Amino acid sequence: MSSSEPSDEEVRRLFERLDREAESGGYHLNPDREFTMDLVRSLLINEERYGYWACPCRLADGVKEKDLDIICPCDYRDPDLAEWGACYCALYVDDAIKAGEKKAEPIPERRPREKDRVKREMEPVQGSVGSLKYPVWRCTVCGYLAARPEPPLVCPVCKAKKDRFERFI
Repeated sequence: MSSSEPSDEEVRRLFERLDREAESGGYHLNPDREFTMDLVRSLLINEERYGYWACPCRLADGVKEKDLDIICPCDYRDPDLAEWGACYCALYVDDAIKAGEKKAEPIPERRPREKDRVKREMEPVQGSVGSLKYPVWRCTVCGYLAARPEPPLVCPVCKAKKDRFERFI
């Protein structure tokens, strides 16, 4: 596997494929195109990293058998959509969000704790952890995770500012 960033063309093609598949299955992708394209790019990065589309808002174990429940579309998508109108990462949304009648809001993590194999006690990274190229930042408001050199200026899920992020690993 190479360590190259997916091209805009690759992201666009996957976005169009996911959109077609979602709509034909009765689902909708988030109408915030910039946000959704970032999630799609993250799916491609995780595919490069792990060989499968691990949910971009969760830390994958890197072992497919252990991550089956969080391979997009994850096992939690439908219950999250039914209860909250969006899946955990807000890639998939309900009719009201698609129509702009309401906004996707942060939702609680539905994945059982025993499935979360990432140890919070890990020391902060100084360069990389395993195959991670960047530190992972966690929004303390909604739990959104971002692997990048610095935390986002604004959380794409709950809109919390940069100072509400903590270094996760």
